[in-house]
Amino acid sequence: MDQNVTPDAIMELGFAFWGSKTLLSAIELGLFTALADGPKPLTVIGAEFGLHPRSAVDFLDALVSLGMLERSEAGYGNTPATDAFLDKNKPGYMGGMLEMTNARLYPFWGGLTEALKTGEVQNEAKGGGADPFEILYADPDRLEQFLKGMTGISLGAALAMAEAFPWKDYSSFIDIGCAQGALPVEVAKAHPHLTAAGFDLAPVGPIFNAYVAEHGLSDRVTFHTGDFFNDPMPSADVLVMGHVLHDWNFEQKFELLGKAYDALPEGGALIVYEALIDDDRRTNTFGLLMSLNMLIETPGGFDYTGKDCQGWMSLVGFSETRVQHLVGPDSMVIGIK
Repeated sequence: MDQNVTPDAIMELGFAFWGSKTLLSAIELGLFTALADGPKPLTVIGAEFGLHPRSAVDFLDALVSLGMLERSEAGYGNTPATDAFLDKNKPGYMGGMLEMTNARLYPFWGGLTEALKTGEVQNEAKGGGADPFEILYADPDRLEQFLKGMTGISLGAALAMAEAFPWKDYSSFIDIGCAQGALPVEVAKAHPHLTAAGFDLAPVGPIFNAYVAEHGLSDRVTFHTGDFFNDPMPSADVLVMGHVLHDWNFEQKFELLGKAYDALPEGGALIVYEALIDDDRRTNTFGLLMSLNMLIETPGGFDYTGKDCQGWMSLVGFSETRVQHLVGPDSMVIGIK
């Protein structure tokens, strides 16, 4: 055996769920929010969260080793990153997606091997249960958790898109499948000349409007009720679909792109953004794993490459397309009518 070949990477990946669940449990407890005002001693944290004496020190020291906490003479405190992104009271909070991951996705991924063999969903719809989207949209609390999760996963891309796209050339845009409204809010804040809107099912409206109001944009950012399969898409200079197309099978993807094309004026733009798989399907691990998540979560959804999306856009009539990286695993495909 080559002495330079070790099993280290295999072991690290095989046990990666240990570290993941430790972080998710810390978020579930609200630990990072509780430490936002500064470090606290072990005994104080243990009492505040009801941690068993057997677990507390190993739990907190594991988070230190994982780079999620810092330890000093004053006790345990947030790192700059966890303070910025995992404190519920800060605008950059992205824990909503991780809360949903802990509550829903973590147990469902236990069925991955079955999904690989059967191609069938492993969530609430497993075995002929109700459609998971129906379940989400019927329960206000669960829906709000899901929409906050979508804000967490979309906020970085929204901030990047507010800078990367030439919004000065357009006067209006609508986010199709807008969730809580992170994208319309961030783009509208950065470009005061724009009028913005979100388009989604009726139960999303109150949550969207509350989020917009929190940011003082109710006069410029509005909500349109609709079902993008059963209703015409609303018209604007720019339409955006973020983390939408990957939920659906090929025929449904093609249908949505065609409806967006029909709704745009000449010269209008469609922006599709996802964790696009790299064209060589080797390096965007998050995008590839997201596609497996669609296997677990949806009857026919899958993620795709930028080249795939450009080809679909061309087939429905877009005359010009390009791919542009946003942030992290996310990129956008822009189609011009």
